[in-house]
Amino acid sequence: MSGSGAAAEKADSRQRPQMKVNEYKENQNIAYVSLKPVQTTVSIKTATVYLAPFSLSNYQLDQFMCPKSLLEKNSNNEVACKKTKIKKTYRRIIPPKMKTTSSKAESSAVHTESNELQHKRTTDAMNLGVDMESSQDGDSDEDITPGLDDFSGLSPYERKRLKNISENANFFASLQLSESAARLREMIKKRPPPKSKRQKPKKRENGIGCRRSMRLLKADPSGVLLPATPAPPALVADETPLLPPGPLEMTSENQDDNNEGFKGFLRTWAGMSKPSSKNSEKGLSSIKSYKANLNGMVVSEDTVYKVTTGPIFSMALHPSETRTLVAVGAKFGQVGLCDLTQQPKEDGVYVFRPHSQPVSCLYFSPANPAHILSLSYDGTLRCGDFSRAVFEEVYRNERSSFSSFDFLAEDASTLIVGHWDGKMSLVDRRTPGTSYEKLISSSMGKIRTVHVHPVHRQYFITAGLRDIHIYDARRLNSRGSQPLISLTEHTKSIASAYFSPLTGNRVVTTCADCNLRIFDSSCISSNIPLLTTIRHNTFTGRWLTRFQAMWDPKQEDCIIVGSMARPRRIEIFHETGKRVHSFGGECLVSVCSINAMHPTRYILAGGNSSGKIHVFVNKSCR
Repeated sequence: MSGSGAAAEKADSRQRPQMKVNEYKENQNIAYVSLKPVQTTVSIKTATVYLAPFSLSNYQLDQFMCPKSLLEKNSNNEVACKKTKIKKTYRRIIPPKMKTTSSKAESSAVHTESNELQHKRTTDAMNLGVDMESSQDGDSDEDITPGLDDFSGLSPYERKRLKNISENANFFASLQLSESAARLREMIKKRPPPKSKRQKPKKRENGIGCRRSMRLLKADPSGVLLPATPAPPALVADETPLLPPGPLEMTSENQDDNNEGFKGFLRTWAGMSKPSSKNSEKGLSSIKSYKANLNGMVVSEDTVYKVTTGPIFSMALHPSETRTLVAVGAKFGQVGLCDLTQQPKEDGVYVFRPHSQPVSCLYFSPANPAHILSLSYDGTLRCGDFSRAVFEEVYRNERSSFSSFDFLAEDASTLIVGHWDGKMSLVDRRTPGTSYEKLISSSMGKIRTVHVHPVHRQYFITAGLRDIHIYDARRLNSRGSQPLISLTEHTKSIASAYFSPLTGNRVVTTCADCNLRIFDSSCISSNIPLLTTIRHNTFTGRWLTRFQAMWDPKQEDCIIVGSMARPRRIEIFHETGKRVHSFGGECLVSVCSINAMHPTRYILAGGNSSGKIHVFVNKSCR
């Protein structure tokens, strides 16, 4: 009967679908509602209880073992039934908290059945054998359960979990993943970089190499080696050495010193020793007559001379009334003398080299016109004496570089010399030697030009970087001198500053801000007012000599300055700012940066940056 009941119950269990453990049922009609996953327990086990009397006297307290007969009978019964599983016909749904309650209910039912067969609880024992097997899948009926000794004391869930762990471990071991991982690690190791496709050709020991130039092999076309050429001497830095101290002979660079023409040239200049007897102190001409005389000044091919090889830095016209003599100072230390009355004109040009660096200032001596004084960047000031044909050394200072000078005395006995480092020197030509009388420090960082007042010769003006100072020569101090007046209207570098030639009542300045400024210096006090500002392009660039506006010595209310305008020209402005005249012509094709006007005659000479001079001469002066 037990077999038929088990078969019926088995059939019933096949008709009902089994549910997995720990499955969350969302639409199940249950009385208990919880937000946690619902644990579904399907009881598919059969409990068989075997009771047998025993006495405590036959066993020790720590030995409670089931009789062998009962165990053998139980195992035989299981084999006979072929391990048939009788599934319960009911299904209970309990939450995790009610698991312990369900276990207690089962134990109480077993205890009630044992009381019917046994009278005394203290003398009887219960041996409970439970054969339980949980279903794995819905269509799985049989399973092999390990022995009781392996899972003794564990719940069915723990037994199932351990079994899954062991099966998973065996499955992964059968995959041999460690061996596969080792092979992959070997495959992903860095491979050596691929060799370049282009292979270098191997050198042939006995073969002929590539063709080479015979010139590089230093051999002739037949293959014979040429003799070794000596190494060229090492080039020395291009540094122009200073000329030796002392007087230098007048040696012409472009003419023969022994010919009669050079000797006649020196005699001509020596005959100019006495100043002109004509009275040069004439009043100012009217602007109308002045313009008329300027209109008659022209330039031609006969009055254009190539004098020096480098740019012209300074220029002076001899005050002679009978001959037109022009002196220029050039970049490479040359001093050129040109006689416009000499024919042919190539025979009237003589070039000397009394200096080793640019000649920035050049004057004829007011006391003896046969003397020409030249100042250079090389720190020397020399006087050319045409009667003796020598260049005497007046002042020498190898530690400093000179920029400009002027005569403090009318007899040209004392000089004021400006230095590029902002210092000034007082030189007395009557004192033996070539040193200074006093070296004065100033507050200026650089001095470009120095000019003495024509009437009050104790005053002189200096042009610096961006300021102009007027000093009193009587108050100069070697430790440092303060100027009487400072002109601070300039915003950029200043090129020059000059007093008007006759009265000194005006000062003209040339600035890099493209302005010519005229100041009223009629009263030298603490302030000199600005009269006129003339807009004029003074940006000459790197390769042209800077413009320097000069006063016309015959007309001290007019200034002469070069121009960057095209066609090329030389312009004259009135002190009011009006343009008076512009000199030009077909022969003037370059910028004349340095200009000089004859003190009594209408003769204008302009020098450019290639060593040429353009002389504008009035027809009446020829």
